[in-house]
Order: sequence, then C-alpha cells, then structure tokens
Amino acid sequence: MIMDATIEEDARGRRSARDACVEPCAIERGMRIIGGKWTGSILWHLKDGPVRFNDLARMIGGASKKMITERLRQLEGHGLVRREVRDTAPVSVVYEITETGRTALGFLDELRLWTERLPQDMKA
Repeated sequence: MIMDATIEEDARGRRSARDACVEPCAIERGMRIIGGKWTGSILWHLKDGPVRFNDLARMIGGASKKMITERLRQLEGHGLVRREVRDTAPVSVVYEITETGRTALGFLDELRLWTERLPQDMKA
C-alpha cells in the first residue's frame, strides 16, 4: 500500500488524517475480490468438495441463479474457484474451490464465529 499521510490541525485544534492512497489499500483490495454479496457464502459452500451448480443454488437460499452465476464468474476470474463441465447426460457444471480460494476459509470461519457471538437482535 502506497500512502501519503499527513496529520492536519484545524483552527480549533482538531486533528485529522488526510490519507491519499495511490492504489487501493489491502483491505479495500480484498473487499473488492471477496466482499460482494454471496461471494463468501459461495466459497464456504464449496469447502467440502465439488458442487453442482443447481445444488449450490439450493444451498444459497435467497440468491438468484443469475447472481450466483455472476459471482462464480468473478471468483473464477480471480482464481478462487474452478469450473468444470462434465460430459454426462444431461451435461452438468461443477464448481470447486481452488487452493488459493481455500486460503480465504480461515477468515470466513472467523467471521462466522464473530457473527455468532453478536447479539441476536443486532440488525444486519
């Protein structure tokens, strides 16, 4: 991360930082890759092995097939998911998490645990 950070003080003595990122910081870059709606859920549901598209769509209730397809294409483009077309009758498409994708499972599990510790009435 390349930053030009300066601390400024206004007339009332309040201090503030002015950061000018020349490129996205690591958190922002990571969120661009994995922060999309349903992206973490897709990776999480692929952790136990290859999953057919329709089975994955059933696992992720609330997401349209169009949205799942879009997210899978993004994940595949980043090298986090592998797509395989199987020559069966009928033809089936299977998705599998890659080794690079598996590296995200640790912090996704931490996110799951953190969320489970939050008060139940906290709105999302």
